[in-house]
Amino acid sequence: MYQQPIVMLDFETTGLSPAAGARITEVAALRIEGGRIVDRFVSLVNCGVEVPAFITSLTGITQAMVDNAPCVSQVVPELLRFIGKDMLSAHNASFDEKFLIAEARELGLMPQHEALVCSLKLSRRLFPGLPSYKLGSLSSALGIRFNGSAHRAEADAEVSAHVLIHIGEHLRRAYGMADIDTRLLSRISALSAAKVPQFLERELRPQ
Repeated sequence: MYQQPIVMLDFETTGLSPAAGARITEVAALRIEGGRIVDRFVSLVNCGVEVPAFITSLTGITQAMVDNAPCVSQVVPELLRFIGKDMLSAHNASFDEKFLIAEARELGLMPQHEALVCSLKLSRRLFPGLPSYKLGSLSSALGIRFNGSAHRAEADAEVSAHVLIHIGEHLRRAYGMADIDTRLLSRISALSAAKVPQFLERELRPQ
């Protein structure tokens, strides 16, 4: 389905912004090749910070879990090696990418992923009119089941990966795209939903 691999990323964090001091507590990265998940990297992360009570209530990740997890200096380099130069995706991708960049820079490193595509933006463009594009509501509308607990990195990344696979299946059914260049996803994301059908029909015209 997809011509190039895509890595779906999800972080759990202590807050909304690394600029405000928030750090990562858990990561999941799932590699999609074709139309299936073929590999995964999952770990809790010890950044040496306090886990707020509301984060524990939301995610189930406790201070003890983080204190006993591998150090960020071990996890992030392994994560960057796992991602490599593949395209990166996430649901609300700018959130996860800013944490990836911030944590990498703390260690004097820099992510090397080829490009970034947001499954939330793609869903808005390709499935307009849904009542909500939050991951739980979107997956339910698309008939995708949650396996595991929401607001845990692996469960959220897995559902997001299946959303991206569903998007590929939609493009194949609706537009006859057998092999999808992942760079096309970034171009779709940059359009308004109303312009997407015309854009895709133009892309499929013989040159």
